[in-house]
Amino acid sequence: MRFSKMTSKVTSGTVSVTVSAAVAISASPFVPAPDPAPAPTAAIHNEIRIPHEARKTGNTPQRLKGRFIEIKGGPIECASENPELADSLTRDIAKSLKNRDSRAAMVLYDRTTRTSCTYRADKHYDSASIVKPIILGALLLARRTHLSEDERDLAREMIVHSDNDATYTLWDRLGPEKIQKFLDRAGMKNTTLDEAGFMGLTQVTARDQAKLLELLTGDDNSVLDADERGYILDLMHDVQKDQRWGTPAGAPSDAAVQVKNGWLQRSESGLKNPWDRGDWKVNSMSAFTNHSYDYGLVVLTENNRVPESESPDVGWDYGMATIEGVAKAVHHNLYPDRIPVAAGSPGRT
Repeated sequence: MRFSKMTSKVTSGTVSVTVSAAVAISASPFVPAPDPAPAPTAAIHNEIRIPHEARKTGNTPQRLKGRFIEIKGGPIECASENPELADSLTRDIAKSLKNRDSRAAMVLYDRTTRTSCTYRADKHYDSASIVKPIILGALLLARRTHLSEDERDLAREMIVHSDNDATYTLWDRLGPEKIQKFLDRAGMKNTTLDEAGFMGLTQVTARDQAKLLELLTGDDNSVLDADERGYILDLMHDVQKDQRWGTPAGAPSDAAVQVKNGWLQRSESGLKNPWDRGDWKVNSMSAFTNHSYDYGLVVLTENNRVPESESPDVGWDYGMATIEGVAKAVHHNLYPDRIPVAAGSPGRT
């Protein structure tokens, strides 16, 4: 057992964990820290700093126009060759998060429009199931394309159906050293594996997850070759319909969507503590390709609380709504003339 005195409810893609207060978890102690006070204004500012994703996609500070808005939690920063696009993205992302209790983080990159946005990009969050493409990347780095039939079956179950048993089978076969080797090769320096071996408590950042999407959709063969990258994207493209919510919401209907979501209800002291009703961590990441599309979006959330009078699933729904609000703002601003796809059923090709 990975934790002593732990009860665990496992369904597809979901881990509900109740850990006694005496159990040590390798992540930082789970204490609800208050968000910083909101800034007095939400004015757009010119900004010299260029987010990391803009540099990664070949943009230069001389050609990009940067904007930022201070909201609770920090600045939302967008940069683009098109200053009007940077303005509207910054405003609409801020608007989508303005009245949300979720603690969110996000990264957007768009190679086509040469645009990027970040918010709390380097803050750590419990990964839940968005760690699973990392595990598959580590498997391919270790085995290259020489996967056994059993490993291919496990990989499909892990990504397409978000099966946790399949994930732990591959996690245990690889071991932390090989998974860490992939993280190092991929430049995901701020991702930390859980020392107790619980995959859903891997500490991730929105920036590192965006690096993973950039790696998978790019043309750099130094970590994984084109066939290996395509294999991961194909499985993310085939994720079952009821798990295709979140960042795909509002995406252009003619885009190919490669998605992986994660959700985890984590509690250290049980549901009797007034503040701890089972804080939901809800995350979503997608790469959008096909035709002229070449962009990625990562949104991570926590602090999706469950009111005393409500079903525990309310926290999960709240986190998903926060993510989809950000996603719709992003897709609408990037491609306002395209027909959006309904949430939960992103376009396929």
